Amino acid sequence: MTVSEVLALLDAERDERGMSNWEKLGPSTAGMRSYGIGLTRLRKLAKRIGRNRELAHALWKTDVYDARVIALLVDDPARITREQAEKQVEELAGGMLAHVFASCDATLAKTSFVVELADQWVRSDDPVRRDCGYGLLYEASKFSGKKAPSEEFFLAHVERIADTIGTESEKVRLSMGAALMGIGKRSAVLNEAALNVARDVGPIEFTSASGECEPFDVVKHLTTDRLKEKLGRRDNGITDGLGLRENERGAGSS
Repeated sequence: MTVSEVLALLDAERDERGMSNWEKLGPSTAGMRSYGIGLTRLRKLAKRIGRNRELAHALWKTDVYDARVIALLVDDPARITREQAEKQVEELAGGMLAHVFASCDATLAKTSFVVELADQWVRSDDPVRRDCGYGLLYEASKFSGKKAPSEEFFLAHVERIADTIGTESEKVRLSMGAALMGIGKRSAVLNEAALNVARDVGPIEFTSASGECEPFDVVKHLTTDRLKEKLGRRDNGITDGLGLRENERGAGSS
């Protein structure tokens, strides 16, 4: 498929309401135009197109937001390099494409160097890189087996979030909240650490093109009955491998 064919496909799928919302964003669109198509629909279109690195590079050069989203979705993670990632993060239109570039099951998150990249970017002086770094950290929080970072790695980042979230912009705070949520779902130890920070921070307020949205409440996501059951947590303690809560172990050993 060619760039012209993709643009024709996007034009046929245009969403007038989405285009109207795009116009409301004003200068934050960085001069890009859009067909107003939602991410779910763009994912379906990208799946129809399939992996195509050459097409991805060509679409990335356009000034069409929807086409650039598809470029990120159809690229080949096995061939993405650190150099490419560093170049593209500079071209995210002021962060407009950050959510697709670094989170939302991002192609970049499927690369072999994603954990190292996330760790580097969250420490960056560039807010767009920090935004993307925490997005990638959220994606890494879903890893399992040998690919998964250590618990100590995640605990260090929970501490970093606690120390810096108060000085960050709304976009970065949201990405930090998502990372905190993902980390807190991994284990009882990480859940407790993430919850302590989330309770101190409180719900994270943010706005969208349509106005104010319901605050992002990380605590709510980390205290569901389903997650408690999965992690072996209880309201008054954490179960160990024997099914005993910490306070019960202490009582039994005295």
